Amino acid sequence: MTRSTNRSTSFDVAALAGVSQSAVSRAFTPGSSIAEETRKKVYEAARKLNYVPNSIASSLTTKRTNIVALIVGNMANPFYAHVLHAFSKKLQEQGRQVLIFTVDPGADSDEAILHVLKYQVDGVILTAAQLSTRMTSMCHDRGIPIVLFNRYIPGSDASGVRCDNAAGGRLIAEAFLAAGAQSFAMITGDPKGTTSKDRVRGFVERLQEAGIRRSDIVEVEGQSSYEGAFNAAMGLFRDKNRSRPDALFGINDIMAMGAIDALRYRLGLRVPEDLMVAGFDDIPEGRRAPYQLTTVRQPINQMIEATLSILHLDDPSHGIERGIDRPISGRLIWRNTIPVPPEYR
Repeated sequence: MTRSTNRSTSFDVAALAGVSQSAVSRAFTPGSSIAEETRKKVYEAARKLNYVPNSIASSLTTKRTNIVALIVGNMANPFYAHVLHAFSKKLQEQGRQVLIFTVDPGADSDEAILHVLKYQVDGVILTAAQLSTRMTSMCHDRGIPIVLFNRYIPGSDASGVRCDNAAGGRLIAEAFLAAGAQSFAMITGDPKGTTSKDRVRGFVERLQEAGIRRSDIVEVEGQSSYEGAFNAAMGLFRDKNRSRPDALFGINDIMAMGAIDALRYRLGLRVPEDLMVAGFDDIPEGRRAPYQLTTVRQPINQMIEATLSILHLDDPSHGIERGIDRPISGRLIWRNTIPVPPEYR
């Protein structure tokens, strides 16, 4: 059986609705100016004709596809799954679609960018860590803006929006100090990523201001994952001859959660009575009863709004904005893994 190719066109819909073809186009374009009565007539005619707009044909006319590429790394971290969902929801509300590419944690994004450039995308959002300046220039030379999300790349002219990770690290240090902690440990993430490095820098600087020596702050690698942090905590705290710190900072929530499970269920330690723990991100999983994790909340919605504003998707004639670094403050969220000092109640 052959497939039928007799599809209705926008001109058929216009004729049935008694409007112009341009009115049909406006009716199916989010945010365009059209009377509600006219829109209803167009929708009714389209329903009768089983008409669906052809976005590919439209892109040939407008030179815009309404497709945004999102390059995501470390999908094992639930934070990025939530970011992906939030971006998709926001872009779909604007009548746009998301083209998703993934890269392995710690890998560079150049190969993904080459795949992106096979498609006529209107912009690129990058949440993965590494990107060469050559790939940035390749996008910009083709008129495709690229914005880094929750990171920046030193020496690159790619713009970026991020949580103020260094300030967030300071908030965690202040929370531990206010709760009476005197010795500290960290489980760190991607050594190449600015996100992890900034959180470590802010945390360490604030502790040093309080008189804590850098050499007294224990640091172990957690591979930015639950399993990596679980194993790191086991290695760090299993040694009975080593003095146990008062407080442990997991550079992201999923690592803090892995450490908490190792401490409680393998080492028999209580959180926060035997050891205070904090994370960073405020993923929904960390809010659940087994964890109730004290953390820094990343302002995801504000960060997404700022990212899209730099892309200028509604104004393709706007020049590409280069070299913007827009940090947005996070917020300390007190829960049960650090005792809440009186001054914070």
